[in-house]
Amino acid sequence: MNETFKLLPEQATEYATRVDNLYLFILGVSVFFTVLFIALLVGFTIRYRARKNVSERPEPPHEHYTLEVLGGSFLLVLLMGMFFWGAKLYFQAQRPPADAMEVLVTGKQWMWKIQHPSGKKEINTLHLPVGKPVKLSMTSEDVIHSFFIPAFRVKNDVLPGRYTQLWFHPKKEGTFHLFCAEYCGTEHSRMVGYVKVMSEDEYVRWSAGLGPEGETPVQAGTRLFAELGCLACHNPASGALGPNLAGVFGHEVELADGAKVIADENYLRESILNPQAKVVAGYAPIMPTFQGSVTEEQLGHLIAYIKSLADSGTEL
Repeated sequence: MNETFKLLPEQATEYATRVDNLYLFILGVSVFFTVLFIALLVGFTIRYRARKNVSERPEPPHEHYTLEVLGGSFLLVLLMGMFFWGAKLYFQAQRPPADAMEVLVTGKQWMWKIQHPSGKKEINTLHLPVGKPVKLSMTSEDVIHSFFIPAFRVKNDVLPGRYTQLWFHPKKEGTFHLFCAEYCGTEHSRMVGYVKVMSEDEYVRWSAGLGPEGETPVQAGTRLFAELGCLACHNPASGALGPNLAGVFGHEVELADGAKVIADENYLRESILNPQAKVVAGYAPIMPTFQGSVTEEQLGHLIAYIKSLADSGTEL
């Protein structure tokens, strides 16, 4: 093999560099203390070895409280430093920037179905613009999957019945491996693909090539919202049977039982499939369920439409 051996995969995001720095630091500390302990073990074995003549034996070690306190304090500071360093990286991975481009991802045995904001769809390949933060809104049609891009150092479970998210900021153009990191069935090994990071101009040209449907997720959601008769109840008119959805996403909603929840993707999904679970205060529980009437892909479109109302502040 002519390829150079690499301890770690290629770094294609700033986050990957930060993760590797922490990993290498922990690895270095582990190697240092492993060597130190082995050296002490060998040294103490020789120093305090058994001898026939009692007078030749060294004195037994004495307690040294100062050394114990200083050593214990040093290790505590070192370990807590690792913990807070890792916690900082974890929270960075959980908080996508507000201007991140959102891409819909649906896992299915055994493929990744992906739809871009322009409406462009693809399977097992994710095209991205370099230098732009990207947020993936992910769900599964069947079993638990896990979306993993080693070069980005990001991974998250993709679950049936709810939405999870993943975000990253590609800094390097190229083609990188994409895997499902959760055993999801007999053909799990087939659930692989590629992430292709290109210049922003190239991405715009690529994403402009719409499929036969010619709709973005928001446009498809707008059409579905009307086709399913949602406008009959969810409108800004006084006395409407359902709450006005303009501006609801990301905000607190008061429920009939007095509880309050944040209207995120999972709340909207549950309200579509099981509307009686969390009834909004001031409204009767009369909304029918759409369980089995809409697919996972259509659910993503409806949620994208409702989110666009919050982003634009427009009415239905």
